[in-house]
Amino acid sequence: MIAVLFGALLHACWNALIRGSTDRTLDTVLVVACAAVIAACALPFAPLPAPASWPFLIASGLIHVIYFMLVAQSYRHGDLSFAYPIMRGSAPVASAVAAALLLTESPSAGGWMGVLLISGGIMLLAADSWRTGAFQGRAALFALATAAIIVVYTLTDGIGARLSQQAAAYTGWMFVLTAIPLVAIFLARNGRATRSYFRRHWHRGLLGGACTLGSYGLALWAMTQAPIALVAALRETSVIFGALIAATLLDERLSRVRWTAIAVVTVGAVVIKLVQ
Repeated sequence: MIAVLFGALLHACWNALIRGSTDRTLDTVLVVACAAVIAACALPFAPLPAPASWPFLIASGLIHVIYFMLVAQSYRHGDLSFAYPIMRGSAPVASAVAAALLLTESPSAGGWMGVLLISGGIMLLAADSWRTGAFQGRAALFALATAAIIVVYTLTDGIGARLSQQAAAYTGWMFVLTAIPLVAIFLARNGRATRSYFRRHWHRGLLGGACTLGSYGLALWAMTQAPIALVAALRETSVIFGALIAATLLDERLSRVRWTAIAVVTVGAVVIKLVQ
């Protein structure tokens, strides 16, 4: 439990790091690049994932390119305390609805209760922002798109990691295969600015890269020690950590209504995970 909670804190930290940067897009690229460098240092000592997993691994790398770009855009247009609960909370809702519509796997009564709690929390978050004149429409759209991508890469990695028979190596290669096209795109677009930003902020990148690798690695390890549903439920506490970081370190003003909405989203996400 301590490991998973620490992993949730690390997840909120690298998101806050990007939100607090001067160039959120380049900072996202830098974090992914540094995570790949850290992973690449360990990969020579790990066995290769099984051949059957490589199509999923390659697909995951491309999907994560889209994911990280959407994360950057979410924080470019909105606060951490606004965008983060939406992207983290909407993902389990999207999964439940997609399973019901596409796979005819309807959630239990408890699952639908979780869906309603998350939906209500997000609407409360939006209503409070609208009331105070701080509604961030673009941030909400990018956060919802990010949630959809989270569903896609979760399904892809869920199958790929099982086929790989080497979950840690699979994770490392995923970051490497994400970083290669992502960094290449920005070097081709504006190589001088990208290289200059990397040189000036490499320490931020290493910190963020270590956080995202640590968060993912701790979650994978915990899932070998405890039921997956319990681990996934505990990870949703990252929304609370994100709110605390936003209020204390990023000087975002959180009203009582926003705190309530964040708590409702967290409870709903935990309920969905626990009844799966």
